[in-house]
Amino acid sequence: MNTLGALGQLPAFTDTGEVYVIIETPKGSRNKYAYDEEHQVFLLKGVMPEGMSFPYDYGYIPSTIGGDGDPLDMLVLMDAPAFPGCVITARVIGAITAEQTERDGRRERNDRLIGVASHAHTHGHVEALSDLRPKMIEEIEAFFEQYNRLTGKAFCPTGRSGATEALALVRSGARDTKRA
Repeated sequence: MNTLGALGQLPAFTDTGEVYVIIETPKGSRNKYAYDEEHQVFLLKGVMPEGMSFPYDYGYIPSTIGGDGDPLDMLVLMDAPAFPGCVITARVIGAITAEQTERDGRRERNDRLIGVASHAHTHGHVEALSDLRPKMIEEIEAFFEQYNRLTGKAFCPTGRSGATEALALVRSGARDTKRA
């Protein structure tokens, strides 16, 4: 089996209780990539305007399904950007709960989990959202609000949850995994 085909076989959880994350869009990228499961490739889904880029690595937790019918999204704090298709392990530290309005007016839950890469040095001490610098979560929320506005959607944060609640989201969204 090729490497991309194996992405669909990854469980949500590692043996140590962390999660696997497949990076779609690296920190600093203006390009938004998304994994196309049918063709087993990463597709360029769009380009953000000059001066706007992803604040942290962005990807998804394999073998999960969120309220929007897609795998659960995760923003990962790391020391340097990864690359599309890179599989990392991370500890979940919390989530931004949110409702998203699609271009057709349909509303659905579309949370953003936040994690720290297992091998991170800069954020290695971070265990909870409260360990992050003040205003950081507000800045992340503002990024997703603006990003969605530019794509004709609306992203509305409805709350924040800690690691325990965020891990419960992963467990409830996990499918076909023995470690969930």
